Amino acid sequence: MTREEAEAFLTEAGKLGDTGFPLFEAAIACAVHDDPDRDAAAARAIADEGVDHLAGRLQTESPEEAIAESMAGDLRLQGDLMTYDHPDNADIIAVSERRMGIPVSLGVFYLHAARRCDLNVRGVDFPGHFLLRIETREGPLALDPFSEGRVVLPSELSRRAFRAGLTPDIAGRLELLMAPMSDRAVLIRLQNNIFARAQAAGDWPRAERSALRRALLDPADHRPWLDVAAAREGQGALAGALQALTQAQILDGGATLAARAARERVRLQLN
Repeated sequence: MTREEAEAFLTEAGKLGDTGFPLFEAAIACAVHDDPDRDAAAARAIADEGVDHLAGRLQTESPEEAIAESMAGDLRLQGDLMTYDHPDNADIIAVSERRMGIPVSLGVFYLHAARRCDLNVRGVDFPGHFLLRIETREGPLALDPFSEGRVVLPSELSRRAFRAGLTPDIAGRLELLMAPMSDRAVLIRLQNNIFARAQAAGDWPRAERSALRRALLDPADHRPWLDVAAAREGQGALAGALQALTQAQILDGGATLAARAARERVRLQLN
């Protein structure tokens, strides 16, 4: 797959509804779009291996035990505690090679296996730390893919939410803390992670690519184009930055004050 082919795949994925969104293949396309000089076959093989392990374990284990043991035990996927901000931790192909990543990139493997094995598992847009929600006979449970898929107790969820800055009345409401997110939103969160790391490192080309992928995955959202513009401005590509800001204003009906102000600033630099 070339970068152009990956971009075309993401464009088509962006047109789909949330039901049936091709999470794993779209994550592969994102990784190839970022660096096309790699073969994704090994990542697909590991993902399929996870499906096989999970299917086998479900014969004798509970869903929450089976998925944790399949991903963290059999596949050896774990959180990268030592080099958390390493760019490879947010890249699906690199994660499959290193067997380490951040919560949301690891979560993509969990979700892929769960879908293939008919488990009801969804991503949870928990503040500061992506989690998974799995439906069981006893009710929903929160799993932490960064910590070998272990169950996160309700009391710990509330403590985490309070430490993340949520007010006590929100931090105590599990139905809000465990609200499921779409697979599309999971992949967009992963691209947000890539953008933040690239921006912090001053890697503007990579920041631009990640922001563009978000724009393709959610074509009605104007916000990714603001980040595309910032990344292009960081590279000195002012004409391209102006185009991105114009696109943001078009999508938001011209009401984006930040885009309008940034557009005027960039336009003045072009004169």
